[in-house]
Amino acid sequence: MKLFSPKIILPLAITAISSAALAQRPNIVLIFADDMGHGDISCQNPNGKIPTPNLDKLASQGMRFTDGHSSSGICTPSRFALLTGQHHWRKFHGIVGSFGESVFEPDDFTIAKMLSESGYNTAAIGKWHLGWNWKSLETGKNDAPEGAKNAQGPAAYDWSKPIPMGPLDQGFDYYFGDGTINFPPYCWIENDKVVEPPTVMMDTDTFKPIPEGRWEFRPGPMLDGWDPYKVLPTLTDKAVEWIGKQTAEKPFFLYFALPSPHAPIIPNDEYVGKSQAGPYGDFVYESDAMAGRIIKAIEDKGFADNTIVIFSADNGPEGYAYDRLKKTNHNSSGELRGLKRDLYEGGHRVPFIISWPGKTKAGSVSNQTISQVDLAATFAAAAGTTIPNDKAIDSHDLTPLLAGEDKPIRKSTVQNTKPKAFALRSGDWLYMNTNSGFTRRPDATKNGEDYKTKGLLFNLKDDLGQQNNLFDSEPERVERMDKELNEYIDGKRTAPTRP
Repeated sequence: MKLFSPKIILPLAITAISSAALAQRPNIVLIFADDMGHGDISCQNPNGKIPTPNLDKLASQGMRFTDGHSSSGICTPSRFALLTGQHHWRKFHGIVGSFGESVFEPDDFTIAKMLSESGYNTAAIGKWHLGWNWKSLETGKNDAPEGAKNAQGPAAYDWSKPIPMGPLDQGFDYYFGDGTINFPPYCWIENDKVVEPPTVMMDTDTFKPIPEGRWEFRPGPMLDGWDPYKVLPTLTDKAVEWIGKQTAEKPFFLYFALPSPHAPIIPNDEYVGKSQAGPYGDFVYESDAMAGRIIKAIEDKGFADNTIVIFSADNGPEGYAYDRLKKTNHNSSGELRGLKRDLYEGGHRVPFIISWPGKTKAGSVSNQTISQVDLAATFAAAAGTTIPNDKAIDSHDLTPLLAGEDKPIRKSTVQNTKPKAFALRSGDWLYMNTNSGFTRRPDATKNGEDYKTKGLLFNLKDDLGQQNNLFDSEPERVERMDKELNEYIDGKRTAPTRP
């Protein structure tokens, strides 16, 4: 089933840069965590229980944004928005399921296409979760055992065939990963082919026991002997290897998408006990260590002075966070209210660090509101290229902020997870066109959070935890913000028209 409505998209048009200027363009490395809360990085949560020395160091070398957002409170939409520079809700809302088809149309703009056409080597390593054309591999057979609900067995696919509509069709020269750690097929994919075909059905009983939460693995084909504990370190090995093959003569773009600290929560032995927030905290610590390995690989190759490094996450922390708060007193959302999937700030306000040598002041902090969709225009500016006005229509160039200007780049930003439920940020104000921002607080009584208003309005300057609903007391503001939100939903771009 399609997750979006087909629409005509004009061919990509990028302004080329000369070969003489090519070597001077900065490399770009985007490290993207999965389900990591705003309060999971120690440098922005003084009460946190998880040390993150490598990300703290990255923040000390660049700019940390306290008000950076993903487009959605869930995975697939945020990744699509980041890569295309447009909000996901213009095309779809949900995630790609097991063996789901691509969310991209063939002619969609992506950051990788833009940079590839501008002379960059491009690679995506890690979690994809944006779909492929698996149907082209179907054999018509199914050897899944009885009781494997909505699952197909290894014989259902011809694993020798290339898989269309994956990362290589979205502008990446190279891909390596397992697709999505808790979705089949459980095997390695390199470029557009399975490295070694699955021959058995997924069976979590064959894995080392999980220390926190559930496996959350969907049934489906698995490589015999598959070990999910090896996924994160193997992906990091591949990313380090790819960086090592790059040269100073040609810039590169690496999209390194961690599968962590998303469930399954599976820190490797050498990281167990490194935090005071249980296995999840240890998994965040391991994720930080993997980010550190990527940064070290950049330094070891002599690229550090000409490489932009970005760290962020696709959405806020999973629901286990409230139990963790009770057990360990670590709040993954920090001072924010909300979790993954929520319209509350904790669902989509995420860690956001950018280090750009020669551009960002070391140890600087910006409180301006930004969004991951802004990376497209920012990367275009860094690469010395332009984006046509009908592409990346929600992307703002962040380079003025990175250069030290302290004035708003965005008029507003929009968040969404469920159809018809939207949040609009405008300055200090957060408006939702629904009377539920979703997750109930753990201390709420059964009816203690049932707002009677048609929508919600919070002043984040005075109420960062979003406890005091001002919907009834600010009718003119509600009307104004609701009108603006609906203009965007109806198709108005959120970014200004480019010169």
